[in-house]
Order: sequence, then C-alpha cells, then structure tokens
Amino acid sequence: MRKILLISGKRKCGKDFLSERLQKRLGDRALIVRISEPIKTEWARKLELNLNSLLSDGPYKEQYRRDMIVWSDEVRARDYGYFCRMAMTQAPLDLVDVVIVSDIRRTNDVRWFRETYGDDVVQTLRLTSLPETRKARGWNFTAGVDDVASECDLDDYQFDCVLPNDAEMSSEQLIEKVLKVFKLS
Repeated sequence: MRKILLISGKRKCGKDFLSERLQKRLGDRALIVRISEPIKTEWARKLELNLNSLLSDGPYKEQYRRDMIVWSDEVRARDYGYFCRMAMTQAPLDLVDVVIVSDIRRTNDVRWFRETYGDDVVQTLRLTSLPETRKARGWNFTAGVDDVASECDLDDYQFDCVLPNDAEMSSEQLIEKVLKVFKLS
C-alpha cells in the first residue's frame, strides 16, 4: 500500500536527518521529496544564485532565507499547492511504496496532500526538540524566520504522531518507532 509521510518540525529538530535515515532503512521502497527544492530552485534562478549552496545547510542559505520565505508566501497566496505540486513531480508514485516529504511547514501543505492523495494515504509526523537541543545543532532564533508561518503555522495542528527528537531515544530507536507507528516495515 502506498503511503505519503509528511514530516514537520522546527528548524534543527532533525527532519532531514530522520528522513534520510528512514529512506536508507526502507531502501528502494521509499523516496524523499522536499518542498523546499522547487522553492530554492526558482529563487536561485530568479536571483541568479548558486543553487547547490542554497540547497545546502549553511550560511549561504541563511542570508537569503527571510526574503525567500516572503516570496514563497506570495506564490502560495496565489496557489497554495504550487510548491507541493512541483515537489511531487519528482516522485514516481508507481515505483515506490513510501514517499517521505521531509519539510512540511504549513497547514495548506497538509491540506494539498490530503486533497490530492486522500486521508488513507497521507500520514503526518511532528518532530519536536527542546530549544537547547536545537541550539546544540546550530540553531539561533532569527526574527522574521522563526516567528512566521514557515515555522509556526503547524504549531497547533493535530498530527497523527508527535515524537521528541532529543537525547531520550537513539536515532535507531526513533526510526524503529516511526516504522512501527506508521506500519512501514
């Protein structure tokens, strides 16, 4: 049965880390899709930026993050599913059992996936981490980034599962929990 797992969480809570570990564990049965890729691709083209640096997890991306958020919100105001649709063009749904969407950030992202693929296919996971854990991973609060919809829109959403990603569980235990909760193994 095909599943689409939408992963949400604040910056530096481990969304990409978990997604990559989960995909590795599931092998060819799974594929990671990132909504941020079409956003960054279009932003890089628009401003003639280095796309690889923009896709990386470093300071280059951070200097453009706030403006990129504003611009992507303007695009979403015209078509809330635009970036979700663009991201899913990379997912050969007939070839994989599980699509892991590693960066769900807005209620309209979840809405688009549920409307497009159905509640029986789409499942949601929220990763949480304490501020001190996130700081240890390189996070620093940034006004205009950490206090806007791209970070806060899903704070009150009712996820299918919420898991802490601090020191209580090893990464392997976290993966095992996700596999069990979402019946992916």
